[in-house]
Amino acid sequence: MALPAPAAGSTCLITGASAGIGVELARTLARRGHGLTLAARRLERLEQLAAELADEHHVRVEAIACDVGEQSERDALVRELEQRQLTVEVLCNNAGFGSGKPFVELERERELEMLRVNCEAVVDLCARYVPPMVERGRGAVLNVASTAAFQPLPGQSTYAASKALVLSFTEALREELRRSGVTVTALCPGPVRTEFVSVAGLGAVDSTTPEFLWATAEEVADAAVRGLEKNSRVVIPGALNHLGAIVGRHSPRGLFLRGAGRFYPVGRD
Repeated sequence: MALPAPAAGSTCLITGASAGIGVELARTLARRGHGLTLAARRLERLEQLAAELADEHHVRVEAIACDVGEQSERDALVRELEQRQLTVEVLCNNAGFGSGKPFVELERERELEMLRVNCEAVVDLCARYVPPMVERGRGAVLNVASTAAFQPLPGQSTYAASKALVLSFTEALREELRRSGVTVTALCPGPVRTEFVSVAGLGAVDSTTPEFLWATAEEVADAAVRGLEKNSRVVIPGALNHLGAIVGRHSPRGLFLRGAGRFYPVGRD
């Protein structure tokens, strides 16, 4: 299996672990006996989840407050893991957020913050932890992108572009590491019932997206970890999301953009 076996002193670092997919990734990996390091800004939530998983699955779970969009806090996270003598064998770059308005209506600093969290943190944490994985000849990386990565999305312009970077970076890195013993997988979920929708201001999209297209965070996390175990290049949970990714990637761009612009009733939340 491509996912390294649990071992003393090893840990799975999960960013954005205080809610949604991050929480369920932690639960799914803990059930498989993996030690965890949970990183996010909301320490109280992390500590509650850490206590739950440690008690239920008898694994070592660390909770570390970290805003991965800030380089100084990523530096502190790395130092803390070193002080706790933990080796990151699995890296899950899950932290991220979106926005849901025409670009001219968005706050400039918030969009730049999105790029720091969605893109810069992913590249930086891979740069810190992938080289030691290569030296050991084992390791696994999960970078959370989105089905938004497969095409531009009017009304989510910065978000879709940020996830396109994550997907492209992940696929290229995977090929570079093909013979290293380190696996790299991109997770591209479609709509998921998490806090993400309300934080991004996507209430209008929520109301126009059919219920059968929504997945739960548990379903997405299970597909992600199974993908890691199988050494999958890209994991797209749900048959309809697979179809949507194909359409987004291969349909005539101008035609798709006009259709997408009608589907996303942005600015009227």
